[in-house]
Order: sequence, then C-alpha cells, then structure tokens
Amino acid sequence: MARGDSRGPRRKVCKLCLDRVAYVDYKDERRLQRAVTDRGKIVPRRVSGNCARHQAQITRAVKRARVLALLPFAAESFK
Repeated sequence: MARGDSRGPRRKVCKLCLDRVAYVDYKDERRLQRAVTDRGKIVPRRVSGNCARHQAQITRAVKRARVLALLPFAAESFK
C-alpha cells in the first residue's frame, strides 16, 4: 500500500489564488461560465475547490451578471 492512500483524496487548490486574481469581475464571462453548471446553478466550494473569499466573489459576480443578462438564470426549458 502506498503511503498516501490511507489519508483520503487530496485537497483541491483554489485556481483563482494560483492565478493571483484579486477580484472576480462580473464582466469576465468565460471565468464565470466555468463556475456555473449547464443547468444554471453556481458550483459549490466543495466541488470547485475555491477558497471562501473567491467563492463569495464568484457568487456575487454571477448574480450581478444574471441581472444584467450576461448569464442566464436557468437553462433553456425543454419541450
């Protein structure tokens, strides 16, 4: 058995901290699109691996982008 097997999965690292992003802007659609599922839900911290500060900034930016119609509130409805 390898040494690291019994400890469980590795902790995810905040990609925004690695890129040294100081502020998540609501106009950065490409970054926000990765933080939202195809159904329109914001991806939680435990899944994305973001730190608390950046996750709060992402949530705020996604909500602002939705109000300004840069991002959809929900996925396209089915027929």
